[in-house]
Amino acid sequence: MKRYALTLVALLSLSSTALAQAPDAKSSGNGTAPASTIPAPPPITANSTPVELARAALAAQGGDKFKNLKSVTLFGSVDLYAPSQTVALPGKFALVTAGARMRLDVDASPAFKFKQIYDGQQSYSSIPGVQTPPADKFGLAVLVKFDQPGYTVSALPNEKKLRGFRIADAEGNATDFFIDSATARVMKYLIPYNGYTFGTENSKFKEFEGVLIPTNFTQRIEMPAGAFFAEFKVKDVRLNQPLGDDVFAIQ
Repeated sequence: MKRYALTLVALLSLSSTALAQAPDAKSSGNGTAPASTIPAPPPITANSTPVELARAALAAQGGDKFKNLKSVTLFGSVDLYAPSQTVALPGKFALVTAGARMRLDVDASPAFKFKQIYDGQQSYSSIPGVQTPPADKFGLAVLVKFDQPGYTVSALPNEKKLRGFRIADAEGNATDFFIDSATARVMKYLIPYNGYTFGTENSKFKEFEGVLIPTNFTQRIEMPAGAFFAEFKVKDVRLNQPLGDDVFAIQ
C-alpha cells in the first residue's frame, strides 16, 4: 500500500502542473454551454515553427487571461489503477495552486488519506519522503513563459494529428507538448522528472471566463512494476478566490 500511495502521490502532485495559476466560473443558466469568448488562435500550418506552435497553444488556453490567472481550486473525483488491475480505487481530491504554491488533499477511504503542501519554499507530505516539485516549473504553467529569457522552445516529432514542441528552462526542466493541429489545444504533455516520465492526456475542456480548463484528464506513469493510471474528473472550479496564508501553511 505504501508504494501504491507513493506512486499515487507522484501522479497527483504533478497534476498540479496542469493549472498552476482564474473570475468565478459561471454557466449560461439555461443548461447550454455559453459561446466561446476565446479568440481563435493563429492558424497552424505545416511550416509553423516551434515558437509559433507555443504561441498558438497559449492563445487557445486564453492568451493574456490565462497569463493573468492567480490561483485555481479544483474539486473532483479520481479513479486510480495499479498495474494489471481493471478495478479502480476511487477517491476524491481537492487541489489548490497559486504560482509555485500547491496544496493537495486526497480522500480514498478506507485505503488512505493524504495531504501534500508546497508553500513556495519547502514541502510537506503526510507520507514521509515524498517531495513535490514547484507547480510553476512544469506543464501548462510554462506555456506563459515560453518567450521569456531563460526558456527555449524546440521541435519534437509530431504524433498523428498532434504537433509537438518542447519548452525547457535554464535549469533543464522540460515539458513536451502535443497540440491539436486544428484547435491548438494541448491534448497531451509529457514531463520527465526524477528518472520517470509522467504523461497527461486531456479529453474534455470547459471555458471559464475566457480561460480553457481541462476537466477530464488521465495521467500515467511507467514504473518497474508496470504502468499506473489516474483518471480525473473535475466537478467544481473556483478561480482567483481569496486564499488565506493558512491554506499553504506547513504544520
